[in-house]
Amino acid sequence: MTWSELSDLLIVGLQETAWMVGVSTVLTAIGGLLLGVLLVLTAPGGLLAAPVVSSVLGFVVNVARSLPFIILLVAVIPFTRAVVGTTIGTDAAIVPLTIGAIPFFARIVEAALREVPPDVVAAATAMGATRTQIVGKVLLREARPGLVAGLTITVIALVGYSAMAGVVGGGGLGDLAIRYGYQRFETEVMVATVVVLVVFVQLIQMAGDVLVRRLSHK
Repeated sequence: MTWSELSDLLIVGLQETAWMVGVSTVLTAIGGLLLGVLLVLTAPGGLLAAPVVSSVLGFVVNVARSLPFIILLVAVIPFTRAVVGTTIGTDAAIVPLTIGAIPFFARIVEAALREVPPDVVAAATAMGATRTQIVGKVLLREARPGLVAGLTITVIALVGYSAMAGVVGGGGLGDLAIRYGYQRFETEVMVATVVVLVVFVQLIQMAGDVLVRRLSHK
């Protein structure tokens, strides 16, 4: 395989991976944030204390997190087909990626919100802040560095998940490595894919670290 052919494959694979990870990140950020906030609010002593609801949510999150992604990928095939009409390709891979990442990020959100000093919440309550204001202007605002750091970890995990999605035809760099590097024994493709993935992840981590530092100084 010539360098021109390899570079074309890598560009397409990187674009597909970026699309899968990007869309999944947006959906995960929304779903995980909502679920994480609910876990905190409904916990005993929370602003909307509901132990039964909290236990059910916690159980669902734990069950989803206990499934290895490759098993989840296969288990949700019927749901994926119902949502996007196919089980092959980048759009199909977004469904299991999101389902697998939301519980993971929800726990990170929960941990970040629990790090907010109780005194800050108590002070906001004493000043007459509503529950919505406490969540939006106190909890989420104070937890921003932790939330961004957690989202960075989640995005990097999604990159790894997207590579596994290539095993079942999900597209992206993982699919490229499987089809050319593994099945066709083209070592240069495998090595190039690994290098691109490492650089991609490093750039994501660096961007996340910069944003965390900026938020920490505010």
